[in-house]
Amino acid sequence: MDRPSWNEYFMNIAKLTAERSTCLRRKVGAVIVKDKQIVATGYNGAPKGIAHCDEIGGCIREKQGIPPGERHELCRAIHAEQNVIIHAATSGQSIEGATIYITNQPCAICAKMIINAGIRKIIVAEGYPDDFAVDILDEAGLQIVNLENAG
Repeated sequence: MDRPSWNEYFMNIAKLTAERSTCLRRKVGAVIVKDKQIVATGYNGAPKGIAHCDEIGGCIREKQGIPPGERHELCRAIHAEQNVIIHAATSGQSIEGATIYITNQPCAICAKMIINAGIRKIIVAEGYPDDFAVDILDEAGLQIVNLENAG
């Protein structure tokens, strides 16, 4: 029988979750898993009740020519990693010791949230241009594992 590994399975769910994203630049999905059970999912998009970029005439960062990985404070969206942590918290789910599957490497802001949330493993499908995030995660003893190397 040919079926996906657990890592492929959860990453496929993260990719499907990313399809809900309203971001015009990069659609990102995240899934937090504990003991092979999905705890929460999240994708990037504007906060509840706030207009999405396509509703206000486009991406502010794109219009200002801001490269990926810079000036996150100018983005209307909450990142997928932030949303998945928030969803776990609002549903009362502990994510201490969990694994997070993300379609892209986290930025430095999300890396700090992942560290403080007690997540112990990060598996990504693609990179992201934020070396500072990698440094912070490395210092905290967390490694970003590319799905191709996750086994």
